[in-house]
Amino acid sequence: MDSPQRDATHALNLFETNGAPALVLAPMAGITDKPFRLLCKRSGADLAVSEMTSSDPSLWHTRKSRRRMDHVGEPEPVSVQIAGTEPEQMAAAARHNVTLGADIIDINMGCPAKKVCKAWAGSALMRDEGLVERILRAVVAAVEVPVTLKIRTGWDADHRNGELIARIAEDCGIQALAVHGRTRDQKYTGEAEYETIARIKQSLRIPVLANGDVDSPVKARAVLDYTRADGLLIGRAAQGRPWIFREIRHFLETGEHLPEPALIEVRDTLVGHLQALHAFYGEPGGVRIARKHLGWYARGHPGQTSLRAAFNRAESAAEQIDLVVDHFERLDRPGELGQAA
Repeated sequence: MDSPQRDATHALNLFETNGAPALVLAPMAGITDKPFRLLCKRSGADLAVSEMTSSDPSLWHTRKSRRRMDHVGEPEPVSVQIAGTEPEQMAAAARHNVTLGADIIDINMGCPAKKVCKAWAGSALMRDEGLVERILRAVVAAVEVPVTLKIRTGWDADHRNGELIARIAEDCGIQALAVHGRTRDQKYTGEAEYETIARIKQSLRIPVLANGDVDSPVKARAVLDYTRADGLLIGRAAQGRPWIFREIRHFLETGEHLPEPALIEVRDTLVGHLQALHAFYGEPGGVRIARKHLGWYARGHPGQTSLRAAFNRAESAAEQIDLVVDHFERLDRPGELGQAA
């Protein structure tokens, strides 16, 4: 294969912070919308990747797609993930998103969702290495911004071709690679394995980011030490806990744990997140979307069951905010909430 002559230095700068490993919010459909990306960046994420956007131009002007492609006021660099199966369509989607403000185009070959894989997109693409190469070459040639790729270790336990896909990606001019330590058929079950990621990192010159089950500062340190990755993608562990990025960064730099955020900080973070969701989606959309986020913030808190029940019944933004403020006021008064629910 003819290898494009691309300088990886720019990508290295994107995925390193003063020589330190990059901490990146992983793309998650229905989760990493603009309000959540902004919050995680303020909480210490070096980069926050957008929700998956379709390469199908017939969908670009739907309300959902317009929101997913909204990057007004978003701090650089803006990373937009695209998904699809047709090389030229993917190239067109990359160009379109660059015109809307994308500084990085990320290609999704890691999503295990059934409806995505049924259309042979996401991690299903790893079954066709020739198509993978055609898509990567088309997208890299279509835009001047860095193109990155997210993959899994393979399709299933008998088809772990992540290392081959990684070499194809580097040869095609992909400037950074994220690897989730599971096969597609594992989805999010079991435990992530990092041996494949370590081998991929050892074999490539471009930055490699490790993904999968990084849920604490100690785990982050262990994964980085084992894989020698240039950074980490953090997904589910950031849901309801955006401060995990600063906790990990502090531990990597000092070896010490930050104290848990004070109740007032959790309250203010949650209220600010809810207000941003209400403003971004309006009512009733913002009220509905806020419910899942409240559930993640409430995990492990006294009175979480009753709070979630009342919150899910609330039909207005103002009612949701009042419920949260009242809940945290009662948390400050021992005994009022009784046993943790």
